[in-house]
Amino acid sequence: MRREITVPAPLPGPDTRIVELRVAGLVGTSGETLLDAVTTVDVAGDGLGRVVRPADRLRRPAPGPVVPALGRSIPRTLEGYLWTGMTSGGAAKAVWALLFPFSLANVAFWMLPPVHRARWLGGLCRGLLRVAALLLTMLLVSQISAMVVDLVASQCLAPGRACLPWVPSWLREEPVRIGIGVALLLGLTYVLHRISSTNWRVRGGDRGDRKGAPLQLRADPGAPGMAVLHTVAALACIALPLLGGPATIPVELPRLITWICALALVLAAVVGAAIGSDSGRIARRSLVAFATLVVIASAVLVVPGDRLPGIDATVEGLGGALVVVTALFALALVPSALLARSTWRDRPRRLRPWLGGWAAAPVLALAGLLGGGFGAGLGFAVRRLLGADGLKLPMTYDLVTALWGGGLALMVLIAVAGYAIGVPLRKRRRGVPPIVELMEPDRCEEQDVARAWARSAWERRHLHQLTTIVALGLCVGAVTLLVVRFGFGLQPPWFGPVSAVGVFALGGLAAGLLRVVYSAARSPERSRHLGALSDLVSFWPRAAHPGVPPCYALKVVPELADRVKEHLAEPGTRVVLSGLNLGSVLTVLTAARLCAELPDSELDRVGLLTAGSPLQWGYQRAFPAVLPQESLAELFGKLDGRWRALCRGTDIFGGGVTTWRHQTSGRHLLGDGYLPEGGSGPLETTPEESGALVLGGDHWLPDPLREPDGRRRWAPGVLKHTEYLADPEWDNAVAMAAGLGRTGRARALGEQGALFSDLPRPR
Repeated sequence: MRREITVPAPLPGPDTRIVELRVAGLVGTSGETLLDAVTTVDVAGDGLGRVVRPADRLRRPAPGPVVPALGRSIPRTLEGYLWTGMTSGGAAKAVWALLFPFSLANVAFWMLPPVHRARWLGGLCRGLLRVAALLLTMLLVSQISAMVVDLVASQCLAPGRACLPWVPSWLREEPVRIGIGVALLLGLTYVLHRISSTNWRVRGGDRGDRKGAPLQLRADPGAPGMAVLHTVAALACIALPLLGGPATIPVELPRLITWICALALVLAAVVGAAIGSDSGRIARRSLVAFATLVVIASAVLVVPGDRLPGIDATVEGLGGALVVVTALFALALVPSALLARSTWRDRPRRLRPWLGGWAAAPVLALAGLLGGGFGAGLGFAVRRLLGADGLKLPMTYDLVTALWGGGLALMVLIAVAGYAIGVPLRKRRRGVPPIVELMEPDRCEEQDVARAWARSAWERRHLHQLTTIVALGLCVGAVTLLVVRFGFGLQPPWFGPVSAVGVFALGGLAAGLLRVVYSAARSPERSRHLGALSDLVSFWPRAAHPGVPPCYALKVVPELADRVKEHLAEPGTRVVLSGLNLGSVLTVLTAARLCAELPDSELDRVGLLTAGSPLQWGYQRAFPAVLPQESLAELFGKLDGRWRALCRGTDIFGGGVTTWRHQTSGRHLLGDGYLPEGGSGPLETTPEESGALVLGGDHWLPDPLREPDGRRRWAPGVLKHTEYLADPEWDNAVAMAAGLGRTGRARALGEQGALFSDLPRPR
């Protein structure tokens, strides 16, 4: 026996209208692409967060297309919120790409599993992660010191050396060249500190999230103190090489006192990062001023020579400390993941956190490897540009670049094994998925469709595993190289060629990130993977590292919520938040915020539509403490089923959002999913006339589209992640999200005599 589940559908009055507020989700998305319009015009915003509408020939806001619902046409106002100007476009934002290792360390913080039974263990993991992030800053500054003060100032500009012969002789004098190098490093430290204190301004002011509300991002109140700790540690790493390094005790009293002060600053920064302490504004400024004086004193007391004797020891010591802290973090994360396992033990495997909640460890390791690799690759590039013989870099640079040369070979091998072998094997083993036969019985044998389904399913299931294999492979390679080089004193003949490949790989990665961030506004269809990665790391507030781009979600979510409230002030208006790709995550957070702030009478006029969303297969599994399944089920229940999700099986980035455990029986699609009354349970549905399968809140779309009907825009071919707006199911989903659509065809399987209760349940 089955009971119908229907989306509430009261008869609309004459003043009923729908405001569809779309949110961009891909790097560089334009207003015309977002609204599927010929031209758009701004109607609100501040230039960074832009609200746009379709425009007529006179560039005036025009009404959107009507929405067919309940036998009549409902007026629709179409708006779009563009936020990608916060993450792409321009030379200033392109520099953020070089801070990608810092951003990865910050992302690892949000990937930590929720630990409630042993809070001290969670505090230990967070402390170790903050210390590792601090060491990343110190390593970067030390590597740039090795390039600026040692490679260029001490070696290249030494008197009598045939390097940069056009430099005047007065600039080659000892105090001048060292002083200019130290001044450049102080300028770099100032830039990093300014980045740490930069935030987006929220229009109307952010009243803050309700404490304890689910699905809410909150800025770290200790971020200003964390920025000062990183600045102080960076300044100390400028001073230590000038004084002989951390392991060499100076003999002269002035240098000894300065050396002790520099070490004390490093110790204070590490302890402060570990315990997460903050201090007052006056104390922070005093600490930075004292650290700056220590750097100036070190520059005055530096011992002249062809090389800075402490640069190698500083870089190698920081690299070794980062390896130790990362290993301790990986070990401490194991019991944290095991303790949190009880919260997801009963879920199907496709909903469990990546690597059982341990995914933050390889992400932090990858951040450290990238940080060391970027610095080493930059050093080799500068030495090559100088073009002089005899210029020396720290010995470990050869190890780092050789490691990345081997890492590039490992990546190529894994990519070939995955995409050239794994995807075809999955296609041959699984054949055409049964869900395709339900939606497209006449085209289910097309090779393009079957290949696209196989690749998207394989990538969503195994992409995080490939990344983990690369990170762990690089870690094993790093340990092996260290043992071979320093344990046995060997330098195999293949070090040179492999190191050259590593320099090329690191340079290509850095250039690719710069290009993506700089040119995304001009070519949004290029470099989707790197562009999505860039938007991902900028999504999260500063928690482990302050030197990351400001979090755009902290600006977008409250401004979207305020815009929704403005429209709800009109009694007949129903607002549908629709988000594509990463914009779907922003709309989910906005809907959760509105659920915590709006009365029920206004919340009943709010709906949610997501399309091509990576929420379930990606974000929910990578960030289990931020996006727990229980909170998502609660949100679905508060919206009373007005959360609709468009998805395609051929879409690599997007998949099902509100349902899982899909299987077929005859002409029926079965699965589990969120229920409008709260919680989750089994569901079943049959195909719609349009070919879509509406199971719970998910609308599975046929791909390619059905034949054109001449009434709306049509797109040919296998669409994958593109052209969701061209599917006729979009308007149906908007109507259902507004509470005005057709009754839900999905049925919850009752407890008595369920037709499909005996079928095996996929894991």
